[in-house]
Amino acid sequence: MFLITGATGGLGRRIVRLLREQEMPVRAFVRLMSRYAELEHRGAEIFIGDLQQEKDIKKACQGIQYMIGAHGSDGNAAALDYRANIELIDRAKDIGVKHFVFISVLGADRGYENAPTFKAKREVEKYLQASGLNYTILRPSGFSSNLLPLAEQFRQTGIYLLVGDPKNRTSIISTDDLARIAVNSVSTPAARNQILPVGGPDILKREDIPHIFGRIFNREPIVINPPLLLFDAVRGAFGLFNPNTGKSLGTLRTLLANEFFCTTHEIANVESIFNLKLESLESFLRRYLGV
Repeated sequence: MFLITGATGGLGRRIVRLLREQEMPVRAFVRLMSRYAELEHRGAEIFIGDLQQEKDIKKACQGIQYMIGAHGSDGNAAALDYRANIELIDRAKDIGVKHFVFISVLGADRGYENAPTFKAKREVEKYLQASGLNYTILRPSGFSSNLLPLAEQFRQTGIYLLVGDPKNRTSIISTDDLARIAVNSVSTPAARNQILPVGGPDILKREDIPHIFGRIFNREPIVINPPLLLFDAVRGAFGLFNPNTGKSLGTLRTLLANEFFCTTHEIANVESIFNLKLESLESFLRRYLGV
């Protein structure tokens, strides 16, 4: 039995689908108001709970052999990115889970002090490494599925908002590839007790993304490129009225201000370990956009 947290998210939903296609038993940890009908239809066992409640985590973990932590912070890094994951690891130790797959973030080890999600995920990484559990830590450089809403907006308007340095590099991973890697990590000896940066096969500049959209939809992109200073001003204004919101925007600011890409060696290493050919961002978008 696999326990998947964040099961209705872009990544978690794909992980559940893959496991059910392999006829593996899956328990999907979901919130009551989330959309989980598809997962139930595929034969996943639905556990409705709250990752901020220890009693819910304890119940969800009963009879589990494998865990894949794919949930996000939902704006609350301390509670969800940190405490919930620590509790999941503790429960995994108590019941003798065979393998724990944790979805971290590329750059978690860089010491970004003003990025709550990065700090939380790095502390969870260290806790998991010291736990005695078999683990795989995956550090993706961004999910391709997160660009689908932006692509649909571009389809309608031709406009792309690019905040910050357009020359910053990225290597966005196909969310389908990441799901496959997460699932296969539990049965791939070379992935055991490893931290693996995971990115797409192409190292792109951020300014390349609107041009990919332009090729897909056959229109010239209109790129609006406000400086990062404008974001800082808006963040500061939010912080005056809601300090917690200002702090949470620190993670987004970090993502906008820095480069997040895997090296060609890291990309080749992942392809070798999992015996797959990683999908390009453009290929992923074309598949989902039907173009």
